[in-house]
Amino acid sequence: MKLLIAVIRPERLDAVQAALRAVLDEGDNFRLTIDPVEGHGRQQGQVEYFRGQPVQQRMVQRVQLTIGLNDAYVEPAIQAILSSARTEPNGQVGDGKIFVVPLEECVRIRTGERGGSAI
Repeated sequence: MKLLIAVIRPERLDAVQAALRAVLDEGDNFRLTIDPVEGHGRQQGQVEYFRGQPVQQRMVQRVQLTIGLNDAYVEPAIQAILSSARTEPNGQVGDGKIFVVPLEECVRIRTGERGGSAI
């Protein structure tokens, strides 16, 4: 089991969700949580003007997807996110990141079921 964390542009969310639905079967293979987040990497915030003075925004708005996956579905999910989250054919600074983390345990609260079948 893996926990996939993707940070993407908010305007790409619909495309990413459609791509994930196309390659993953939500019946037993993945669960998705979406959170609004702020941060920055190479892409700094935009310059805005306040009372005629330029002000550099320090944080950039993004969306974080957290997906619990069984191992067989990790690579299809990564490819779906890569293809749908890019803003241009070769991408742009600020398109986002994908982190894949081992998921030690998953427990379904309703039934107490554990492991990959709980996802």
